[in-house]
Amino acid sequence: MVESSSTVRKSSLHDLFHPESVAVVGASRAEGKIGHSILRNLIDSGYQGPIYPVNPKEQEILGLVCYPSVGAIPEPVDLAAVAVPVAAALEVARQCGEKGVRSLVVVTAGFKEVGQEGLRLEKELVDICRRYRMTMVGPNCLGIMDTRTPMNVSFSAGFPHRGDIAFFSQSGALCAAILDWSLKRGIGFSKFVSMGNKAILDELSFIRDAAEDDYSKVILGYIEDVRSGEAFVEQVARAARKTPVVIIKSGTSQAGAQAASSHTGALAGSSLAYDVAFRQAGVIRAETMEELFDYAIAFATQPVPPGRRVGIVTNSGGPGIIATDQVEAQGLSMARFQKETLEVLRRTLPPAANVYNPVDVLGDASAETYRTAFRLVLADPGVDAVVCLLTRPAGIDPADVARGIVEERRRFPEKAVVAAFLGGENVHGGNEVFRDSGLPSYEFPERAVKALSGLMRYGELVKEPPLGRGQAFDDVDRETVRRVFAEVRKEGRTVLLGNEAHRVARAYGVNAAPIHLATRAIEAVGAAEELGYPVVLKVASPKIVHKSDVGGVKLGLEGPGEVREGFLEILENVSRVMPGVPIDGVEVQKMLPGGTELIVGVTRDLQFGPLVAFGLGGIWVNLLKDVSFRLARNLTMAEIDKMIMETKAYTLLHGYRGRPPLDAKAVAETIARVAQLVREFPEIAEMDINPLVAYEDGVGALDVKITIS
Repeated sequence: MVESSSTVRKSSLHDLFHPESVAVVGASRAEGKIGHSILRNLIDSGYQGPIYPVNPKEQEILGLVCYPSVGAIPEPVDLAAVAVPVAAALEVARQCGEKGVRSLVVVTAGFKEVGQEGLRLEKELVDICRRYRMTMVGPNCLGIMDTRTPMNVSFSAGFPHRGDIAFFSQSGALCAAILDWSLKRGIGFSKFVSMGNKAILDELSFIRDAAEDDYSKVILGYIEDVRSGEAFVEQVARAARKTPVVIIKSGTSQAGAQAASSHTGALAGSSLAYDVAFRQAGVIRAETMEELFDYAIAFATQPVPPGRRVGIVTNSGGPGIIATDQVEAQGLSMARFQKETLEVLRRTLPPAANVYNPVDVLGDASAETYRTAFRLVLADPGVDAVVCLLTRPAGIDPADVARGIVEERRRFPEKAVVAAFLGGENVHGGNEVFRDSGLPSYEFPERAVKALSGLMRYGELVKEPPLGRGQAFDDVDRETVRRVFAEVRKEGRTVLLGNEAHRVARAYGVNAAPIHLATRAIEAVGAAEELGYPVVLKVASPKIVHKSDVGGVKLGLEGPGEVREGFLEILENVSRVMPGVPIDGVEVQKMLPGGTELIVGVTRDLQFGPLVAFGLGGIWVNLLKDVSFRLARNLTMAEIDKMIMETKAYTLLHGYRGRPPLDAKAVAETIARVAQLVREFPEIAEMDINPLVAYEDGVGALDVKITIS
């Protein structure tokens, strides 16, 4: 029988990965057919439950009784693999539903990946599954595997070694390639899933499931998109605190970025939303497939270190320096040894050896000398993890060095150890020892340190509080915002004029300088008299984004004459530079005193919702790009503080070179109020407050831009 439920904690997809019986619909006697491969793989995987081939043209396949339909099978069926032509797939799904099948794995292609007709068929397939309360993997997938059941319901060319890595992929071809590679490298998996079109079960389903089971130590994924971004962040944030999640996301080129009219939109490239979402969800993002599995091996074999302090032991200075540089590049810290450790190292190592971190035992060191140095470094209370490096000189056996590392490492199981033995075949014996003992070994120092950094980042993640609800304020005027947006829509516009955008900002407690719209010079003078001098004049046109570039801004106007002259000059400048562009008038704004210019902005991502940006502002924002981003949905004050600390603006806010500190609390509150605004009004597509001027007491929003969808 399949593995007993008493030994397997029931996860959300327990019935899918641990079925009591499996039917293969479309089973074939002909080798090379997908239906034959699935049936053969299921038998060869060692699956212990009943297997039912289904094919109306056959009586027996591979020694098993064959049935004409799922309905003709006399016993209950938990899982059905569907490998029939697309024209027959819907009817097979109906038959499975009527039979009471709980789960489908539909490998059949020809659905939404081929166009509109395929999309229609896929929607109908989903409707059938929903009607009969069946879950489904696929369609258009390679299949699924579970090494604990064990079960291989796929048409792959192999079955993975049993291990601790749960892997899912949106690409079936990539699944096949990784499986072949893993068999050669001896890497084991707990689950191996090809998601295909993700019509029902998607990456979120499999992450939740693997985090709930009791045998997957790390979850790996390859994705091309995320279907439900906000749910992904919230639910993966919970799952990742149980089991590390490492994902590689394809399609990250800047060419994929949407066109944007705001500074914030221009800064947010196609990959940035995923970076921000993964970070807030606690996902470790891999940049390459090599990196993905470097992380996986570390997580599957090593404990999460208690801190970021790294010790390095090497027998060659060059690799030690490279590893040290990488430690700094990854934001880790080189451990400082205690006095006692340094004294013993001096007595033990040759006089020319370096006893400070990185410890260099020299090229002629014996395996025993290396072992002693490693033991002393690992035992130091100031060390959280150790990187072991070796280049093989004559007269030393790398396998002996590796055995010493493995044996000493058992003394401190709470500390992580990674290795990089350089030299290919010359160090093969050492790497074999590491692999057999479950200690990760990499070809180069950079990869070893990068994998270690993933462990350490995860250790910090699990110490952080779970995602909270976004900061909210009670003193907001939602009705004013609704009225402004209704007026803008009524006029067929999507870009708010400056006076409208400032009204919206003030309605949510943002200290935006008041603006009056003037269509005649005399109105501009009247507005200036009401606001008080000095004033700023700005052209009002939804078609003009950068007003100063077209001569559409006048600063520091001190009297009626200057206002009248500035009004006329702005209209003349704009008409000359951009003839024919519609102008709604000229905005008159009270001029605020100068200060440190910042930016707070928003751009809306299709998958993950609004992204809030903060950084240095003014005219240099796109050049300096000193900006950090967060999702607005779960933006707490604590997260806003971290967001500010990631920028150079943080240094300016807290006083720089004798300058007094600025009102960082008011800046943080402005960010929180903007986040609340865009959460509560999802029609806001883009928003910029640039500049937001920070003072010693308070802030002032000089220019607010808002675009609605």
